[in-house]
This record gives sequence, structure tokens and C-alpha cells, in this order.
Amino acid sequence: MRASGKLAAQVLEFAGTLVKPGISTDEIDQAVHQMIIDNGAYPSPLGYGGFPKSVCTSLNECICHGIPDSRELEDGDIINIDVTVYLNGYHGDTSATFFCGEVDEEAKTLVQVTKECLYKAISVCAPGVEFKKIGRTINDHADKYRYGVVRQFVGHGVGRVFHADPVVLHFSKLHNKFFFLQFTCFIFVWGLHFISL
Repeated sequence: MRASGKLAAQVLEFAGTLVKPGISTDEIDQAVHQMIIDNGAYPSPLGYGGFPKSVCTSLNECICHGIPDSRELEDGDIINIDVTVYLNGYHGDTSATFFCGEVDEEAKTLVQVTKECLYKAISVCAPGVEFKKIGRTINDHADKYRYGVVRQFVGHGVGRVFHADPVVLHFSKLHNKFFFLQFTCFIFVWGLHFISL
């Protein structure tokens, strides 16, 4: 897990350096694919459920799992790049949102609040904590800024399986009270997605 997670982080950092006006998301995908292969790994998204590319690139209003194509990035775009690698029998999964050139204050605030939600959620994780506390923490912070939390996507476990238990909601759901963080070794991924209200 450490090796696959480390490689995924390195690939994501590299992908972020490519974000600039004029580059296409296909070009980012090709560069990411090559780096993953050069490091003895396989891009987990490629062929997963029919997904045709090696990375997800979600631009502006695209919430997640965007498919790279010939569209070139423009000044002011925000792009989430979601990298998952399969190395030595384990998946490492991570994503981040990057600014392309100069972005407006609304986009900067959205990305900042999303990061704050992530770190606040991580800070409440401990053995014995109910999963619903994670969702409530995210939801409460997003509410302060009048952002809605997209309910169609969730955090998920990762390891030998690409998308595994536990399922971690990003929002408050009162009847989700019987699931607890029982071990300090749970590894799960959050892709936090917000919409402006």
C-alpha cells in the first residue's frame, strides 16, 4: 500500500505540473500513462468498467470521473486529476484540483473550502469514531460557505481492490450510525465534490 500510494502521489504531482493553458487532457493522460508504466505499475482506471483512459480529468463543472479528450485547457479553468495506480498487487488512489493560469475568486474559494473539508474530516478519524461523523464534519463545514455536497459519490476503501469497503458518505445521514472506524489501518479515499448553491 505504501509503495502504490507513494507512486500515485508522485504521478499526481507530476500531472499537476502539466496543467497550463493550451495542453489537452489527452496529453495529460498520455504523460500520466507513460509515467505509471515506466514505474512498473498499471493505471487502474484503464479498462475499469469500460473506462477508456488511464486517468480521470474533470474540468470546471464536471464533478468527477471526467474522460480525457482533445479539449485544451484554458486560462481560468480548474481541473481535478484523479490518479490510481496498481503496483505489486495494490491500488494507490489520489486526486487533487489544480488551477490553470489565473482563476477567479469563486473557484479559489471552492477549492479552498473543499481542502478544508478534507482535512477536517481526516482530523476526526480515530478508532471507535462512527463513519457518520466524517460525513457530518464535511457537510457542516460546506454548509458554512453555502456549498452543497454531491450525494451521488462517496469515499471508498482501497487496497487489493480498486473500490472497496468501507463506503464513506460526504454528507450527514442520521441513520448511518452503526458503522465505526474499528482499526487504525483503514485506508479510504475521499473525492470531495461540491456545488455552489
